[in-house]
Amino acid sequence: MKSGQKGRLYALVRLDLRLLLMGLLTVLLGTAAVITARAMAGAGSVDIPIVMYHSVLKDRAYHGKYVISPAEFENDILYLKEHGYTTILMEDLINYTNGGELPEKPILLTFDDGYYNNYLYAFELAKRYKVKFVISPIGRYADQYSESGETNAYYTHATWEQLREMTGSGLVEVQNHSYDMHRQQEGAQGAKQRPGEPDKDYRERLTSDISKAQEAFRENLGKAPSTFTYPFGAMSKSTPGIIKELGFSASLICREKISAVTRDPESLYGLGRFLRESGMSSKEFFEKRMKLSP
Repeated sequence: MKSGQKGRLYALVRLDLRLLLMGLLTVLLGTAAVITARAMAGAGSVDIPIVMYHSVLKDRAYHGKYVISPAEFENDILYLKEHGYTTILMEDLINYTNGGELPEKPILLTFDDGYYNNYLYAFELAKRYKVKFVISPIGRYADQYSESGETNAYYTHATWEQLREMTGSGLVEVQNHSYDMHRQQEGAQGAKQRPGEPDKDYRERLTSDISKAQEAFRENLGKAPSTFTYPFGAMSKSTPGIIKELGFSASLICREKISAVTRDPESLYGLGRFLRESGMSSKEFFEKRMKLSP
């Protein structure tokens, strides 16, 4: 091989080595960036246990899957206090994704449907023990019983006046559970899309109902909810996207899981909850059902 050819060959080899080293460096830097991003996300991750309650009644004949006694709710509060848990609200989780802080052992207590007995029993206990809870009323029934003025622990729902009293205490936060979608309607449950319903019609129907509820909350309570609580936990493929488009910062579902909330606001959608049934002790519910550390 002539000297000129050897020079060109050496130059090509050096060029290939430089390109190889640059490629390896790019891969290493990319891997490091991914690892760093994951570490940053993990560093801010907090497990958030959420309890889902419905009705609270003294009458044992009604106790079951969706009805507990005031004593059971009180025992839950005492258990959590004894074991160092702090009740928080959705606004605390939203603030956390914006750089705020959370207590060492946070937990959310939520009440679906907005029954009058939540005001009658749960709110009284919350005031006594200084604990917080989230209540998600059905807008239609808040309107209905505000107009009629009827109060019955067995079936009526909280009025706007009662909801104002609860939120005014600083212990209770109201969230959106739809205006009138908490029912089975034309083959679809809750906020789900009906069989054969065009996407455009579904979007308009869902938007109209939820927006009507938002306006009712804003008008009667002075503030629109930040979170959508899915009726029955039911949804269709497009529902979560519509909920985000409507401006909600978070959503609550009925799947039993402990959700990890990070500094990423996206982690606030689809937060799982554990249904609190009657008939089991607080220790059994929290330690065996929810797998919480005592």
